[in-house]
Amino acid sequence: MLIRWHGHACFEFSNGSTTIVIDPHDGRSLGIKPPVASADVVLITHEHYDHNKPRVIKGEHVDFLGRNGTFDAKGITVTGFPSFHDYSEGSERGFNTIYKFIMDDVSICHVGDLGCIPPEDIIEQIKGVDFLFIPVGEVYTMDLSDIKTFIELVNPRIVVPMHYLVGGLSFRLGPLDNFLNIIPNDAVDFVGNEIDVTASEMSDTRECWVFDN
Repeated sequence: MLIRWHGHACFEFSNGSTTIVIDPHDGRSLGIKPPVASADVVLITHEHYDHNKPRVIKGEHVDFLGRNGTFDAKGITVTGFPSFHDYSEGSERGFNTIYKFIMDDVSICHVGDLGCIPPEDIIEQIKGVDFLFIPVGEVYTMDLSDIKTFIELVNPRIVVPMHYLVGGLSFRLGPLDNFLNIIPNDAVDFVGNEIDVTASEMSDTRECWVFDN
């Protein structure tokens, strides 16, 4: 499976026959490069401008915005879990959907702009995933103490930080280094912009993979 980062919270996943893009932005509104990708499926975790621009993605894709429950997405079974974008049950920034799916025997969980630790029943359903994609910029999402707790609860094999301050970004987020300070140095791997992943090659020891544009 190919995983490619398109900046901010936008990631592309492809097994050669189906391509899923999550949380596309238009680049220009954020001050960063727009995604360059073609997809069969676009998953959108919530209706905010830095996550909900499927029009920039090429291809005849089917789009799902905040879709909760289990559904078919061009042959890939996806489950959406309801969550909040803040610490006030959505009263400040609304609702958010956590997406989980399996591609090429690798389980993926992208939590969008998760604003607080979800309840235990949701934790149980995402616990032990191979990849956990989590926002670490703090300003509009969980703070670092809750991020650390959430990671321990989910216990993924690989943590991927997203939604943090990068050069040119037009709004305030915390820098990546703040998050990396709570991760052991020997667990951090800078993997570049894209990587091919196979289930058999993945480590049993938790790692943090940092993507770079």
